[in-house]
Amino acid sequence: MKKEFWLERWERSEIGFHQNEINPHLRQHWHKLHRLLTGEVFVPLCGKSLDMMWLRQQGCNVVGIELSALAIKDFYNENGLAPSLLNDGKFQRYQAGGVRILCGDFFDLNKEDLANVSAVYDRASLVALPPKMRELYAQHLVNILKPGTHILLITFDYPQSEMKGPPFAVSVKDVEVLYSKYADIRMLAQEDVLAQNPRFKQRGVSRMEEHVFLLTLH
Repeated sequence: MKKEFWLERWERSEIGFHQNEINPHLRQHWHKLHRLLTGEVFVPLCGKSLDMMWLRQQGCNVVGIELSALAIKDFYNENGLAPSLLNDGKFQRYQAGGVRILCGDFFDLNKEDLANVSAVYDRASLVALPPKMRELYAQHLVNILKPGTHILLITFDYPQSEMKGPPFAVSVKDVEVLYSKYADIRMLAQEDVLAQNPRFKQRGVSRMEEHVFLLTLH
């Protein structure tokens, strides 16, 4: 999956992955991370997620990474913020209201970029990537985060043969294979969500579950 795929999705406003409400799992489970939080919250592949503003309202400083400058500009415009813009190495850095978003490639991030991060919120990153890219994503993520970082991870699981991603199916086993060497994994919730996602049912999906994990890096 190439960068152009996502850039074109934003240009054509094909952003069915964008939620117009705060994610209910974030609301329900954030307190489990908030009491452990000592630094910034990182939101990979953040788009214009409203969840970033909700995290900010909880008192968190937020840092995101996003390929599409259009998505970033929409985020600030829609939240009534006027960001400063600076060139920051391989990234353009937008910042306002306690939310800093780097415009560029996730795989260009290094440890220094996330030096102050103590938690990660991943709702739409892992599931956005096909299997091979997921492996690279997870490996890079653990390499650039400090030990002890907590990750709130939300995934979908469904018969992959019934629908072409994204979002891609990510099973409990997939999460274990990707992260068990690097993190303690705790499942917080498992929910049947097919009835709540009629667009996937219309595409032929017969089963869809959502899983919420809390990962703590070794």
